[in-house]
Amino acid sequence: MRIGVPREIKPDEYRVGLPPTAVREYVTRGHEVFVEHGAGAGAGYPDDAYQRAGARLLATAGEVFAEAELVIKVKEPQAAEWARLTDRHILFTYLHLAPDPAQAEGLLKSGCAAIAYETVTDAAGGLPLLAPMSEVAGRIAVFSAGESLLKHNGGMGLLISGVPGVPPARVCVLGGGVVGMNAARMAAGLGAEVVVVERSIPRMRELDNMFQGRILTRYSILDAVEEEVLKADVVIGAVLTAGAAAPKLVRREHLSRMKPGSVLVDVSIDQGGCFETSRPTTHHDPTYVVDGVVHYCVANMPGAAPRTSSEALVHATLPFGLQLADHGLDALKTNRHLAKGLNVLKGEVTHPAVAEALGKAFSDPYGAWRA
Repeated sequence: MRIGVPREIKPDEYRVGLPPTAVREYVTRGHEVFVEHGAGAGAGYPDDAYQRAGARLLATAGEVFAEAELVIKVKEPQAAEWARLTDRHILFTYLHLAPDPAQAEGLLKSGCAAIAYETVTDAAGGLPLLAPMSEVAGRIAVFSAGESLLKHNGGMGLLISGVPGVPPARVCVLGGGVVGMNAARMAAGLGAEVVVVERSIPRMRELDNMFQGRILTRYSILDAVEEEVLKADVVIGAVLTAGAAAPKLVRREHLSRMKPGSVLVDVSIDQGGCFETSRPTTHHDPTYVVDGVVHYCVANMPGAAPRTSSEALVHATLPFGLQLADHGLDALKTNRHLAKGLNVLKGEVTHPAVAEALGKAFSDPYGAWRA
């Protein structure tokens, strides 16, 4: 198969869909790989490394899309990229369609097959292609919160770790999944007081055993969320419903009752955000203030560490990508977990949560969602 790797064009995005080491894996399997000039530069991969791995370098994204059958990216396609997709393309990338009807319409009109990293599943019911970036984002969220708490960045002027005799910040993490666990780990490691609000009792037991009492856990009901948000110096939003828009756990009316200069970090922003006042920001302009509360809502947090993120991502995506390269869409007939990643096919929405969020009809062409 002919594999295309365009340069990412979302603002402040430096990751790349395939590092040179992964290109070599595809080439060794007999596939052709076309890489846009400079696609890996932001992550530290020069063009000559791709050439040594067996890729063909092309000058423009248009040429890459024209040559490719399977397009492998990191972030959701931008408007200029929708126009380059056709019904002969398989797109394999993060999509996050639920809060993005414009992108969904672009993909539907293209006729392409769009497979979303974030809805591919595994035998344990997890989201294996979302997990590595969730690990990175959860850790970056704490660093970003610490920076945002500093006075010159609009925060209350609090050091997240405290010092002897002065208490540390209280960090509330909403959601105890991969993002939440990694955020809790980093915050606790810095010495913060950490509480994780989670709705799964088995997961709370896992976190309690994992941290050996170093963090607090609370069951997620409205009273608990409100109480912890109002007590917190930092709130990290780390909730996820696969394929669907994130629930709004912090409302506008809460902000005036929060501590002035406290910080909200919305890691769920790709799925619409879990704070009512969230809107996507960029690494170059990451924060804004509403009612005295600093909001950090960067929509591609792992893009700040593109070398780590690109390598971690491809370790998870490579087995699935190779299946698609070897078998095309027939791979979805034999791999139900990969089939659950299919969000769009031939102008139809093929993931039930995405269809519900977008108000579209749902199609199940590969039986991935049948009992």
